[in-house]
Amino acid sequence: MARRLMEGSEAIAEAMVAVDCRFFAGYPMTPFTEILERMAEFLPPVGGVCMNAESELEAIGMAWGAAATGARAATGSTGQGLALMQESISEMCTARIPLVVINMGRGQGDYFQATRGGGHGDYRTPVLAPSTVAEAVELVPLAFDLADRWRNPVLIYGDYYLGHTSQAVEVQSKDHASTGRAVADKPWALDGSTGGSGRAKLLSSLGEAKQRDGVGYDLAEHLERAGAATLEMGAGIEPFCDVGHCDDADLVVVAFGTIGRFVRWVVKELRSEGHRVGYVRPITLFPFPTEAVVEAAAGARSVAVYENNLGQMIDDVRLSVLGSCPVEFIGGLSMDSSGFGVGPEIDAPKIRARILAELERVEAR
Repeated sequence: MARRLMEGSEAIAEAMVAVDCRFFAGYPMTPFTEILERMAEFLPPVGGVCMNAESELEAIGMAWGAAATGARAATGSTGQGLALMQESISEMCTARIPLVVINMGRGQGDYFQATRGGGHGDYRTPVLAPSTVAEAVELVPLAFDLADRWRNPVLIYGDYYLGHTSQAVEVQSKDHASTGRAVADKPWALDGSTGGSGRAKLLSSLGEAKQRDGVGYDLAEHLERAGAATLEMGAGIEPFCDVGHCDDADLVVVAFGTIGRFVRWVVKELRSEGHRVGYVRPITLFPFPTEAVVEAAAGARSVAVYENNLGQMIDDVRLSVLGSCPVEFIGGLSMDSSGFGVGPEIDAPKIRARILAELERVEAR
């Protein structure tokens, strides 16, 4: 398909439909609303279904039901709405049901929620954090493929900027964009064929074994299997990131998403002026690109973390570096009166000033 100028929300929705997402449910909450509206427009012509749910609780319940049949399904919200979905997300992980969840966050204050979650049990969700519309279009097929491969929900972490920025992109057809997995390739899917047969399939956070009166079951055994699958998934997904100018950098700046895009531009500008500064932009937030951060920081005198919050990803950066060099926070809260994260500090000159101030402190040591 030809490149077209598309707003982020439209491009993400079209990319989901292109890789055979055929069910979507959500509750309107800006900046997620625009994706819901686009899915309502794009799904019916291809035989899909989009539901405007009564709340986020109903939305993820609907998506759970669709995904359990083997259909590629998705839901989403902002961080506030996803807070209501946490129990279901954790139980879908334990039940091993694939789903793609779109988080159009209001700023970057939901890193903890995205990477740690607020549900229960030993569960994790892979998290992909695009910084541009084009990158989001590339990551949508990966999200569905990861969800199908590991039978686990996968989160795409965006924000107001991503949803409302327009960029020339090409949304590839499903034949090129994704390996895909048909329902026939999902033997666990509830297709109705085994109902009443005495061997009916079951997808539950309590286990896959059919229960009958007088017959007990071992929940611990199921949770151990689910835990083993989670560990295997964490080890089996290769984390990746965007790294630049770190070979001789005195200061390495780590940032993700929209902020990461701004930081990358500022670092390249500072490099052209002779400043020894580099950047790391994690794209997989879980699994976190620990080895890349370690390698980038190996020769640095300091690492700075820029986030639009009070410091959340910095914990993962510190765990990666493990004291080999100082890790300083140079971000902070920045948002408009609505709390969307469209704030005064998300500005290249201001980011430049903070990086230069930290670089001066490093050089003064």
